[in-house]
Amino acid sequence: MARRPVIPPEGFNEVLAWFNPDRELAGAMYVQLRNDLFKLFNWAGCSDPEGLTDEAFDRVARKVHDVAPGYDGNPKHYFVAVARNLIKEDLKKVKKQVSLEDIEPAARETVPPEQEPADTRRECLRSCLAVLSVEKRKLIMNYYAKEKQAKIDDRARLAQQLGMTLDALRVSVHRIRRTLEKCIEECLDQKDGQQ
Repeated sequence: MARRPVIPPEGFNEVLAWFNPDRELAGAMYVQLRNDLFKLFNWAGCSDPEGLTDEAFDRVARKVHDVAPGYDGNPKHYFVAVARNLIKEDLKKVKKQVSLEDIEPAARETVPPEQEPADTRRECLRSCLAVLSVEKRKLIMNYYAKEKQAKIDDRARLAQQLGMTLDALRVSVHRIRRTLEKCIEECLDQKDGQQ
């Protein structure tokens, strides 16, 4: 499903007019600025550079009617300032996320997590994944399937396939992961009780 724009087309037209009265030159400036913002978000290590680029344009387009008439200087600088704010927001969100590989059961009195046999943890993870519905299992496995840039691209594609925003996808995965963490903890406690 394609991303639904938050702004009306007239907002986009006002942004182009702010760039340059010549529509062709404004279009070229728009394309260049999109590339520049994408690179900025990517360089900053943001989770969704393309989505953040869209968000930067959406935010500016919603305010362009008020900002452009009194703004003195290159509009690109205003976009970069909005992008910097988005980078800060994204970094705050990322700090709250933990990868599936980092899941550790809560500390137990009998055996500290670092001394828990890896095979036991893997066995518990497998059994807990099996308890999930097929959709939830596929979602969490796909979400954590890749690394680095491929992971970012894949998560954006996954969100688009599911018809949700990247934030909504993160929330869904977070809920599934919390269920998994609880299940793994209970499984390990059961195995400790059997020994």
